[in-house]
Amino acid sequence: MPGPHAWSARARRVGVLLPLDLPAREVLSYARRAEELGFDQLWVVEDLGRRGGIAQAASVLAGTETITVGIGILPAGARNVCFAAMELATLARLHPGRLIAGIGHGMPDWMRQAGAWPDSPLTLLEEYTTALRLLLRGKPGPAGGRYVHCEGVVLTEPPGPEALPPIVWGVRGPRSQQTAGEVADGLLLAEPAAPAYITASLNHLNPQAATGTPEIVTYDAAAVDDDEETALARVRAGLEAIGEPGWAAHIDPLPFAAELRAHRAACRDAREFARTLPAAWVRELSIAGTPGQARAAITARHTAGATSVILSPAGPGAHTSLDSLARTLTP
Repeated sequence: MPGPHAWSARARRVGVLLPLDLPAREVLSYARRAEELGFDQLWVVEDLGRRGGIAQAASVLAGTETITVGIGILPAGARNVCFAAMELATLARLHPGRLIAGIGHGMPDWMRQAGAWPDSPLTLLEEYTTALRLLLRGKPGPAGGRYVHCEGVVLTEPPGPEALPPIVWGVRGPRSQQTAGEVADGLLLAEPAAPAYITASLNHLNPQAATGTPEIVTYDAAAVDDDEETALARVRAGLEAIGEPGWAAHIDPLPFAAELRAHRAACRDAREFARTLPAAWVRELSIAGTPGQARAAITARHTAGATSVILSPAGPGAHTSLDSLARTLTP
C-alpha cells in the first residue's frame, strides 16, 4: 500500500455526488453551491451515454476554489492508460491536492456495448493501476502486459509528490478488494455502503496494507427532512437494485441478509421490493431521516472505516436537495 497523502489525516470527510440527471448548464452552479455550503468533496460520475468524467472534473476544478473533486469511476477498458495518465497529471498539476481518481472495470453490459470488456477484468485493473501509478510519478511505463501496453512512455510534466492524486478502485468482492490493497490507495464503495459492508471491505483490504491509511470512499442515497418518513420515502427508489445477484457483496455482511433476500423473492418487481422494505432496513442502507438521524448515519460510516462519506441526493430538485443535505454538516 502506498504511503499516506498529505491530506489523508482528514479521516472524516463528507461530500456530495453530482446528480446524473442534472442538466450540464447547472453543473458549475451546483458545484459552487456545494463548496459554499461546506462539503469537503464533490464526486462526478462517468456512466455510458452521460457526461464524461474528465470533462466534468476539469470544469468543476476550474470553477471552484477549494473543494476536492473525485472521479468515480473511469473504466480502465475504455481509457488508454497513457492518455488517462496525461489527463490526470494535467488536472493534478493545475489543481494540486484537489483530485481523486476512481478506477474500475466498469459495468459489464456497458463495456460490452463499447467493445471494451476484457476476459479478465481483475488482470486489466491490476496492470492498468500499476502502469498509471508509474506514469504519474514520472517513471517509464512498464513492459507490456496482457492488456496494458505503455513500455517506455514518460510524462514530461508529472504532478509531483505533493499533487499526486490518490487512486481508489471501484470494485466489489473479497478478491478484487484484496488486490486493490496491493496496487491502489483504497476503495470506492458504491451505494449502498452500510457500515457492515464498509467493515467487511476494509477487512479484505487490510491484510495487504503495509503503511498509511487506505482511502475508503462510500456512496449512499441520501435525503434529509424534518419528517423522517418523507426522507425515507425519497431514498427508496435508490434501493431498487438491492437484492439482485450482482449486489451480493453489499448484502452478505448485513445482519438481515437472509430476510432481505426472502423479501426480494416474494416481491413482483424491484419497485415493489423497494417500496415495501422495512423502515429499519432503509435506515441501514441509506443516509436518510431528520438532520440528526442522517448525521448519525454518516458518523456510523466513518466509525466503520470510511474516510469520505459521499451523499447521493434523492428527492425533488437538485439544488433544494443539496441545501437540505448540508444540514448534516453542522449540529
